[in-house]
Amino acid sequence: MNWSRIRGVYFRNLYNLVKGPFQLSDLFFWPLVDILLWGLTSVWIQTQNAQIPDLALMLLTGLVLWQVTMRGSVDVSVGILQEFWHRNLVNLFSTPLKISEWSVGVILLNLCKLVVTLAFGSLLVYFLYALNVFALGWMFLPFAASLLLFGIAIGFIAASGIIYWGHQVEVFAFMMAFFFAPFCAVFYPVAFLPHWAQMVAWCLPPTYVFEGMRQIILTGSFPQSYFWISIGLNIVFLIGTTSLFRIMFEKSRNKGLGRFE
Repeated sequence: MNWSRIRGVYFRNLYNLVKGPFQLSDLFFWPLVDILLWGLTSVWIQTQNAQIPDLALMLLTGLVLWQVTMRGSVDVSVGILQEFWHRNLVNLFSTPLKISEWSVGVILLNLCKLVVTLAFGSLLVYFLYALNVFALGWMFLPFAASLLLFGIAIGFIAASGIIYWGHQVEVFAFMMAFFFAPFCAVFYPVAFLPHWAQMVAWCLPPTYVFEGMRQIILTGSFPQSYFWISIGLNIVFLIGTTSLFRIMFEKSRNKGLGRFE
């Protein structure tokens, strides 16, 4: 083995790592998110004096439902990245294709992939843990729809950054959903969060879904107002983020999409 060649590979990857703050996400962002999510979940469970009914079902249902938001976010933003990676962005938007048509096409594919993801995740939970995430009953589908809308909305936030700044922020595609995860009360009640974080949580549509999910599992009842509030907030998020994406796309096109090729 030649030490100079090993050193060359080491420094080549080191310089690539430190050339921008977004390349450092593996060192700081993901450990932070994991410690927040699972740390808060563990401490919440530990603080419960009595056994929490249906704890495993609650956590696994939350995990399956969270996949809906995450897939919605990732698939929208990766749709843009695919065009970057295949050097097809200029070809694509030099045609009469409208940005709205591109968005709808990506969302339709997202829906098809989501059905597969939900079916696969639900089957895994059933066969590995003998738990049925469809214990939520008919509310499972509206819950999933609300979470998908939010995932698509934040996917457009990531796509907005990617279409304007290009490859240097492509990690946004995989990070964006997890910026919101600690506030969405996926695995623990909102009441367990600090007061300031609770105020943020109640502004996010998934919070109402996950709080409702836990209430159904624990009591069998669901406050329908939670669902409608989540839908209303999703509409606001979608209008805002799709408008942001359109603005950033036009700004990027004026600077020249060819700079990403």
